[in-house]
Amino acid sequence: MKLIKSSSVIAVICGCVAASSANAATIPAGTTIPVTTVSLITSQDGVGSSFEAKIAQDVSVKGHVLLKAGTKAFGKVSSSRRNPRRSEPLAVELTSVSMNGRKVALKTSPVAPHGPPQTARQAHYGHTAGTTVVNPQTLLQFQLLQPVSL
Repeated sequence: MKLIKSSSVIAVICGCVAASSANAATIPAGTTIPVTTVSLITSQDGVGSSFEAKIAQDVSVKGHVLLKAGTKAFGKVSSSRRNPRRSEPLAVELTSVSMNGRKVALKTSPVAPHGPPQTARQAHYGHTAGTTVVNPQTLLQFQLLQPVSL
């Protein structure tokens, strides 16, 4: 009797593992991930500053949607003009997406967004002249450097 119960439990566990493996999917390296920014990003933000975005359109692999449009995404500033000794153009990269209540890490190539430089008048009101500003709802396209298992 114990042998039958043990065998049944093992069969159920194996079935669950097989089902979860069948549902697991991988987005290959080189896939483009289009996002629209949710937060404001400027070239005065420090390296490592985070920003929020949303997946702009479904990301599909072999006809299966793996990332739905509207999925939350997160990124960070990888270079900026904040440090005057190491002034570099603004560059950002995606670091993760939110899937089923958990963050899935991503490694993408950096993107150098080109926003309009601020005028002297805008600088007078708190922006530094020449600051690149990426407004919310700006479309950015990142490319995966490593495959991502979801």
